[in-house]
Amino acid sequence: MQDLRALAATFPFTGKLEAILLRPARGAPVLQPSACIAIADRGLDGDRTAAGRGGGKRQVTLVQAEHLPVIAGLLRREAVDAADLRRNLVVAGLNLLAARALFADQPLRLAIGDEAVLEITGPCEPCSKMEATLGPGAYNAMRGHGGVTARVLRGGRVAVGDVVRCTLAPISPGADAGLELPLD
Repeated sequence: MQDLRALAATFPFTGKLEAILLRPARGAPVLQPSACIAIADRGLDGDRTAAGRGGGKRQVTLVQAEHLPVIAGLLRREAVDAADLRRNLVVAGLNLLAARALFADQPLRLAIGDEAVLEITGPCEPCSKMEATLGPGAYNAMRGHGGVTARVLRGGRVAVGDVVRCTLAPISPGADAGLELPLD
């Protein structure tokens, strides 16, 4: 029988990056490029967050593709467009909530494609703008389904269709902050 540490570090499959959504400025239309550059300690190039002061825990926001139909169902809508949710990356096939480390001495890393590495920093709770965008009750429909926030540990190109994988980071002194990740 595996202990909780082993269970928390085991992911059955890789995921896939379904969409990239960038907001160049407050109130600006959402851009949906097929690829962009993740900038270490800043965010995604072309998104207003990356143009800010940098640092922080909310450099990139991610939403679970599988949660979109749940949100739509709770709102009694046919579908919800990910572009309306104010999140940067849509990931399918990998539980993003589980990609946040349960143990401080057992860090997890989220690799997107061959270059970019993120660290999940917490939940991305919905904001009041969801009510205006999706209608009454949208805030509560999104609670628990709003996705996660992350910081960019290693920059690089990310593209729609990229493999997304979660692995343990090495914790030895002088380790490269968990940036060497095995490929599936």
